[in-house]
Amino acid sequence: MANGAATLDAAQVASQRDAAIRSASTAFSVNRMLAVMRKELRSYFAFPLVYFVTGMFTLIAGWYAWSDLNFFTTMSFSHDIIQNYWSLIFTDVRLALIFSLPFITMRSFAEERKLGTVELLYTYPLRDGEILGGKFLACVVILLVMMGLTTLYPLWMRTIHPFPGFPLFAGYLGLLLIGCALISFGVFVSSLCESQVVAGVTTLILFFFLWIANWNEAAFETSWLQPLRMISLFDEFNGFAKGIIEIDHISYFVFFTFFFLFLTLRSMEARKWTGRR
Repeated sequence: MANGAATLDAAQVASQRDAAIRSASTAFSVNRMLAVMRKELRSYFAFPLVYFVTGMFTLIAGWYAWSDLNFFTTMSFSHDIIQNYWSLIFTDVRLALIFSLPFITMRSFAEERKLGTVELLYTYPLRDGEILGGKFLACVVILLVMMGLTTLYPLWMRTIHPFPGFPLFAGYLGLLLIGCALISFGVFVSSLCESQVVAGVTTLILFFFLWIANWNEAAFETSWLQPLRMISLFDEFNGFAKGIIEIDHISYFVFFTFFFLFLTLRSMEARKWTGRR
């Protein structure tokens, strides 16, 4: 009986919210989405977790930058050491993203449910797309901050030895695209979980699976390799790490990102109609 009453109350709140949205505006509002983004960023930076994750990411990326450069200066005999260096360092920084982003995305919805603030958020005259867009963009802003800190390494190297800028641009574009794809995936997982710890661990495990999906190609038949490559985000990133920008790889990351954002919207709608937030 209590569950029925709770479901009825949730349905009434949802109908009141929908009526408020219709009375305020019939169109998607970028301003409302940006307001959610600002609220999310204030929430992120009010706690030490984002500083710790960003610091660890920068530390790991810095270690890769130094160790990879040390490797090439002592062991490599290539005529294009810088090009090979970018390929290796962007591949390594990609690994740092795998272990960093789950700790950012895990709180998108799961932590809101734990604190009970998600109920308040859903009473505002906001569309689901505006809520999701704000949360997604807040995570992207943090990703850009993390990536921005790593630009200190190539800027320092440029003072020592000039190098072409395009391979560096391609690598950072690839990091941004794969980062957005991983964020959309992590936000989707968070929308399914009640605990941010469960969301974070699950996201990390699934990221790891996407990373190693086709490592041991000898263990699979030839007919299985292509589907595995198709779900492996990291094979699509290799071209960017080598300084190559291809439209099909960009399209893949864009499709992957929007696909999981679409699934997150469906998850939000399912919780609304079942009376669960």
